[in-house]
Amino acid sequence: MEPRDNPYTPNAGAQPPALVGRDAEVDAFDVLLTRLERGATEQSMIITGLRGVGKTVLLGVFREKADERRWATVEAEITKNSEFGPRIGQLARRALLQIAPKPRWGERARRAAAVLKSFNLTVNPDGSVTMGADVDAAEGLADSGNLSDDLTDLFVALGHAARAHGTGVVFLFDEVQFLDVRQLEALIAALHKTVQYNLPITMVGAGLPQIPRLAGDAKSYAERLFKFPTIGQLTHAAAVEALVAPARTLGVSYTDGAIEAITEYTQGYPYFLQEYGKIVWDEAPESPINEDDVVSTQPLVEAKLDGSFFRVRADRTSELELQYMRAMAQLGSEPQRSSDVARVLRRTSEQLGPTRARLIEKGLLYTPGYGLAAFTVPQFDRYMIRNHELAMPPAAKHRRG
Repeated sequence: MEPRDNPYTPNAGAQPPALVGRDAEVDAFDVLLTRLERGATEQSMIITGLRGVGKTVLLGVFREKADERRWATVEAEITKNSEFGPRIGQLARRALLQIAPKPRWGERARRAAAVLKSFNLTVNPDGSVTMGADVDAAEGLADSGNLSDDLTDLFVALGHAARAHGTGVVFLFDEVQFLDVRQLEALIAALHKTVQYNLPITMVGAGLPQIPRLAGDAKSYAERLFKFPTIGQLTHAAAVEALVAPARTLGVSYTDGAIEAITEYTQGYPYFLQEYGKIVWDEAPESPINEDDVVSTQPLVEAKLDGSFFRVRADRTSELELQYMRAMAQLGSEPQRSSDVARVLRRTSEQLGPTRARLIEKGLLYTPGYGLAAFTVPQFDRYMIRNHELAMPPAAKHRRG
């Protein structure tokens, strides 16, 4: 069929034509903003889940919802080893200018600008991020050099400015798992203080499944400050709707056999549904798309996933790390015990502990329970088995000799 008409969107963070199965999270965000607008408190939210389930898409939906309500919204993707202090200063500046342009600043907004200047001079002494020469830094606020205390001063000032101008602020952070302990601790402490003051400022984050544990390690009260909804595979009904609805609007249909073949193969994962839908659309000669079209297209789908979605992650690993994941795949798609993986590789858990830790640090594995590790990417076990042989690492072969 005509590729120019293809309705599917297998792009990172792109909103699918039919956003289904996420009503609970969208409703929870609406409740969050409504309560803050009314002067009540509500827990901020960090959405967790594997890669490709639509976390970034939801952040985009939340931004649209907040924009419609005229909230100040600022977005950032957290990167590993990033300069968090200067970055949060830039975001706060953007939020303040959304709250009100400088000519309309009241007392609270000017106070926030002064605190922001103090914060920026503390985290970035060259003064490269400022609110302008007409604002003096606030002495004694956001200038201690302690990120937790200084960010708290900044968020409180920003929250007061938002309330004074009849609006609120939403920080939307993606890849939250890449915040280090000090940064996460500072962010949690700052948000905690805004809750105590009933200020209209909140954070909605997204990241991998280990975030609740990381947040709890950073601050013991994190579980009371945040909700941690987990999103994953779509239900069968939602997966069917995500697949057929975009085509239906263009007069294209699927046979029942085609629908079952695609939903079974993709296991209801949103990104895989979009990828399969796009490829089978381009390859099928006509409507309705049938099961033969789906079967003949499957190698193309696997080649596309292997060459991009999976490979870009596998290419970041050493040979031993790759073998560790291959051994996990050999054991199955469910979480695996480190002792079982070590047994496959004929090593000990202690010997492989640093390898496992590096894979967790790189965001390729997470720990759903003590002694367990699981892939952060759905169907990564399939990819490993298709593309990598299980071989004994050189050091292990030497010891056996």
